[in-house]
Amino acid sequence: MNVDNFGKHRNILLPLMDCISVILGYYLISVLITDSFLMNPISAITKKEILIGIILTIIVLQIVFRLTKRYSNIIRYENNHDYLMYIILSVLIMLIVSALEDILGMKNPSIKYNVAVGILIGIILVVYRLVIRYALLSDIANKGINYTPENQEKLLIIGGGYSANDIIKTLNSTLKGKYEIVGIIDDNEKRMGYSVGGVRIIGDRNDIEHICEKYGIDSIFFTIVNIDNKNKKEILEICNRTNAKVKVLPGLRELISEENLYQSLRDVEIEDLLGRDPVELDNENVKSLINGKVVLVTGGGGSIGEELCRQIMLHNPKQLLMLDIYENSLYDIELELKAKYPDKDIRAIIANIRDKERMFEIFDEFSPEIVFHAAAHKHVPLMENNPTEAIKNNVFGTYNLVNACDKYHTKRFILISTDKAVNPTNIMGATKRLCEMIIQAKDKESETEYVAVRFGNVLGSNGSVVPLFKKQIAEGGPVTVTHKDITRFFMTIPEAVALVLQSITYAKGGEIFVLNMGEPVKIYDLAKSLIELSGLTPGKDIEIKFTGLRPGEKLYEELLMDEENLEATGHEKIFITEPMNFTMDEVEEKLDAFREIIDNDIYDKQIIKDTMKKCVPTYRDPKDVNGE
Repeated sequence: MNVDNFGKHRNILLPLMDCISVILGYYLISVLITDSFLMNPISAITKKEILIGIILTIIVLQIVFRLTKRYSNIIRYENNHDYLMYIILSVLIMLIVSALEDILGMKNPSIKYNVAVGILIGIILVVYRLVIRYALLSDIANKGINYTPENQEKLLIIGGGYSANDIIKTLNSTLKGKYEIVGIIDDNEKRMGYSVGGVRIIGDRNDIEHICEKYGIDSIFFTIVNIDNKNKKEILEICNRTNAKVKVLPGLRELISEENLYQSLRDVEIEDLLGRDPVELDNENVKSLINGKVVLVTGGGGSIGEELCRQIMLHNPKQLLMLDIYENSLYDIELELKAKYPDKDIRAIIANIRDKERMFEIFDEFSPEIVFHAAAHKHVPLMENNPTEAIKNNVFGTYNLVNACDKYHTKRFILISTDKAVNPTNIMGATKRLCEMIIQAKDKESETEYVAVRFGNVLGSNGSVVPLFKKQIAEGGPVTVTHKDITRFFMTIPEAVALVLQSITYAKGGEIFVLNMGEPVKIYDLAKSLIELSGLTPGKDIEIKFTGLRPGEKLYEELLMDEENLEATGHEKIFITEPMNFTMDEVEEKLDAFREIIDNDIYDKQIIKDTMKKCVPTYRDPKDVNGE
């Protein structure tokens, strides 16, 4: 059967074939089955009455099937539950017909007769749908590649659960012959030797490398969706040591709406290898703070800003203001969100946070109640070479926003800070530390609640190492790492933003929230993993080259300053530092020193660094930190 032709005419063909099934059911019961079986002679019933019964049955069937959306089923994906429903509905239809015949005063057969007709009609419906399903699947298979033993891929499946069973069924129907399924890996010892979908469980995770080498495995499908990230990471690292291509099923949430698990398989991503557990949130508390509020996100076109906007919209703000100086990325996120939320008030604002008058104009017009401040210059080496720009943008841009919030009575201001603000060894980190000092000092004299959320690197953000490494791998290498021992904390962008939103539910004003970034990751190990994920061998296919620490870079990052103490919150991944004792007058003195540099157009890097040392006592020379 041709899939395309059937698809075009299914809305006519299926109801027509159901009508034929009704006629056939009546015929078989009335003619081929003896009266004694039915225990109700039908000789007294005229052909006219049987014809009326057929017509009534067809009408009722069409009504019931459309009400229960039977014609919305995709026949290729129907299962035993669907087939059982056809039989149950057919019996129900015949009971309704019996009632209608009584109402019309017809000489009708017994209930047993009609139930028998209903069962037979249901069986006929199921049989012809199974025939169509087989024909459709055969047609799909025939349209594909003609697989032979020479071009078959040898497949190993990880996980012996329901997902593996569904994938095996799909492979055996729509992709028959594409894969030779060698076996299944499962760590449950009680399952060893048993079969799933006709495929035997042949080992546990410790056997993966040996099996791949012994059988020449080409592909591995990781099908376990209900697994903690630590074990997932360990198993995937073993898989990546083989020469096989590895694909994984996403988590349970992503699979809820999927009908074909095989189509859900994706390549392994670096997030799979970080071993980070999913974030559990109290969404009701977050929603209570954002619902019906006017929310402003600065840097709305950046990696963090975009995700902030996406997650804020989940909590029904009255109005979302997305502010950025770069029009292209802001335009993209505006299009995305307006398409998803056509009835919501979403505004894209092009403006520079350095422009005090423009900031005050925006606050005067929109009166934002919550401000997420994500706009900043973040690239460490660039800010080392352009320190004045870092101060203008990061420090005085934040200062403008802080004062605008105070003047226009914004309820809450959230600064997106960084682990590089802790004992900073670079200008970028020092400017962010100054921003933390500004918000802590301002909080003491303002009705606005000023807080900061501090976290480390996020995977895939603009300027981060992952996109750089992927680009270098695509170009054939080398992959450049500054130092073999350099480590960084990593978090996914959605995870970081979710924790930022959760943090504000604990805010009272003046806090610096510190996110638990987990264990630090060696950048060298990250580079090796990305090369292996690309199906290549580090050092053989792609060289890893060490280039030396860049200006302002240190071997490791810290999340907590020596003089700070951590307090727990209601969330295991969010902590609060003890507020430091700064006054706004003290901060203004520090800012005056930088105003003098900017007003006098001083660009001497050493003068700026010396001024930074005076204003930010924890700012240190990276040479002292790294022992150079």
